Amino acid sequence: QVQLVESGGGLVQAGGSLRLSCAVSGSIFSMNAMGWYRQAPGKQREFVATIASDGSTNYAESVKGRFTISRDSAKNTVYLQMNSLKPEDTAVYYCRANLRVRRASGLYDYWGQGTQVTVSS
Repeated sequence: QVQLVESGGGLVQAGGSLRLSCAVSGSIFSMNAMGWYRQAPGKQREFVATIASDGSTNYAESVKGRFTISRDSAKNTVYLQMNSLKPEDTAVYYCRANLRVRRASGLYDYWGQGTQVTVSS
């Protein structure tokens, strides 16, 4: 069984920084893309950043230049370094991993339960 556990969220002042971590555990045959999404109160979940198995990255326009996604493939862990945080970054941040659990399996998305990030003004 695959489990994703996010950590690193909390309360921070505007302009501050946080680093989120997401550790993926369980039976994993191969890991594909990993990413971060967020959901603010009353809003739809939105894309934040993804990183492919080859290290290529994509970012939402709203976080470019401020957030950096990275991964440690050996540890099946993805990180999100968030700098210059703004109140509008306040949301629950969710980790996503696209992977296969065995050779004969297809690729599926797995989600963490989320970690709260609150940026005060």
